[in-house]
Amino acid sequence: MDRFRMIFQYFQSNSESVMNGICGLLALASVKMYTCFDFSCPCLPRYNMAYGLGIMFVPPIALFLCGLILNRQSLVMLEECRRPQGRRKKDLAVIRYMCSSILQRAMVAPVVWIVVTLLDGKCLICAFSSSMDPEKFVGFANTSPMQVQQLLAKVPCKDDELMRNNTSRKAVSRYLRCWSQALGWSILLILIVAAFLARWLRPCFNQAALLQARHWSNYIDIEQKIFEETCCEHSRLFAHKCILHFFKSMREEIKLHSFSLPREREEAEGEEYLLQGITDQDQVNKLLKMWYYEKPPLNVSQVTQR
Repeated sequence: MDRFRMIFQYFQSNSESVMNGICGLLALASVKMYTCFDFSCPCLPRYNMAYGLGIMFVPPIALFLCGLILNRQSLVMLEECRRPQGRRKKDLAVIRYMCSSILQRAMVAPVVWIVVTLLDGKCLICAFSSSMDPEKFVGFANTSPMQVQQLLAKVPCKDDELMRNNTSRKAVSRYLRCWSQALGWSILLILIVAAFLARWLRPCFNQAALLQARHWSNYIDIEQKIFEETCCEHSRLFAHKCILHFFKSMREEIKLHSFSLPREREEAEGEEYLLQGITDQDQVNKLLKMWYYEKPPLNVSQVTQR
């Protein structure tokens, strides 16, 4: 379990290369899931649209949420938005930069799923076959409106007995597939052009402000991780002190079997330095509360003067 936890924490890191790799893996996973998915349209007038649009848009929502969950910065951004003002001001530019970075990475896999479904065409054929105008296709002439709706709903089901000998089924299917592929290629082209323009027009904007936002967004993430590591170290030392105090008569045995500790004097000096005089639960709770409500200002000189 510890190894899996370490791997999960590693993939949650703020490294851009790691997050880009996760986005790529989610995109490949979305393509693989769609290719392995057995798409079977219900071929019923009332359910075709719900099924087709559901397959097109529900999995992207799940993939989008997975992208948010795997991105550590999403939680860091929410904590930064919700924290009290304290002694450190909130920088809206940094929050906007973090939000845009999170959304860009989380949207990769959903967009890939939607584009793949549009290029394949099955979802759009299933969703909109019942909405086609039967007058555009000669195979639906001399049939009642109820029969027309049933026949149009069964267009995606090429093995159905009613549609095997119908000449207009392929025409409706080709028509909708062409529209679906045109829409898919259009979305893909728009995204590529938008990425190209964003890449090449980026130097035209204020690079200093962008560099500052990027620096402080990384700082917030690293500060949170170091604070958690320091809390874990403090908790270990505090628990160690409590246990040794409780089992005072078994100190030598505990040190021999349970802890790989340095020499007693060095150990005591190191633990007292890290504990900073905190000796009970109320002091620990007060310290954590002060950290949350009074975030120290980003001024190292004030700390050194104190």
